[in-house]
Amino acid sequence: MRKALLTLAALTVAGAATAQVIVTIDYRPPETVQRVAIPVNPREARLKVLIISGQNSYEHDWTGVDNMLRTLLQDSKRFDVRVTEDFDHGTLDTLKSYDVVLLNYSSRWNYADPVQHLWSPEAFAALYQYVREGGGLVAYHSSFTWGRDIPEYKRLVGAVMEPGSSRRSPPGAFMIHLTDRGHPITQGMREYVWTYNDDMYTNMAFAPNAPIHVLGTAHDSAASYDHKLTGPKYPAEAYTPEKLKAMKGMDADHPQLWVQDYGKGRVFSITLGHDEVSLHFAPLRTLLLRGTEWAATGKVTLPVLEEAKDY
Repeated sequence: MRKALLTLAALTVAGAATAQVIVTIDYRPPETVQRVAIPVNPREARLKVLIISGQNSYEHDWTGVDNMLRTLLQDSKRFDVRVTEDFDHGTLDTLKSYDVVLLNYSSRWNYADPVQHLWSPEAFAALYQYVREGGGLVAYHSSFTWGRDIPEYKRLVGAVMEPGSSRRSPPGAFMIHLTDRGHPITQGMREYVWTYNDDMYTNMAFAPNAPIHVLGTAHDSAASYDHKLTGPKYPAEAYTPEKLKAMKGMDADHPQLWVQDYGKGRVFSITLGHDEVSLHFAPLRTLLLRGTEWAATGKVTLPVLEEAKDY
């Protein structure tokens, strides 16, 4: 930890001498190169996390994000984390070795691809059974971009993006309204937090039998689809005032964070966390740390990070 010295000039009445006070503060520059998480001593009593990854859309650097998630979780000294990029034939016995599973997976390289890479039926069944029997689950970001044709997966994570009705709102930086700050995950956090370089999933298709409880929402505004703001990714002819007015869920709040029970297990669903940029910010890091602990244990002991604390 580097030490930085600040000199503060304390001026007295006119004509008096200037007194200087030397204040020492802790300072550490932001990381620009990712660290690789080092192994945890197996004697430490940490919660065991398995990140399931290995396939995603081309916009997502899932290997880099996996590393950042692993480092973030292990640095908290609460978790010991493993990553698998091959869950095609995952088993219940494997999953039972862990307190919580974090899904960072999407089944297509491009959302329009007709063919997707799915796990075996036995692996899906193992994941469902693991959570039903009390295992924790964190459904993370890309986890909601597939599964629309798998009803039980949709029930497991609570909601998915449906082509033709769901959409990604244009802003890359937007505000999250924490609508329930009494839940263990969000308790002590600010009512409004920001995320950066992220995706706002809007008008998602929620499983009708999923008992979700929303913790945070984001507002999808018609004004943000203005071509002067969006550029060519949102062509003006596709987002005319008339077409925007006809779009379901426009100028409305949309869930971005929620929790639910699945059998005896707890599920924390977080649509945020697009890349390594978004993962540098304290509110998202706080939600991931505390949400993972809650999914694993039903309680939260980890603190709210300083820049996410309530005022």
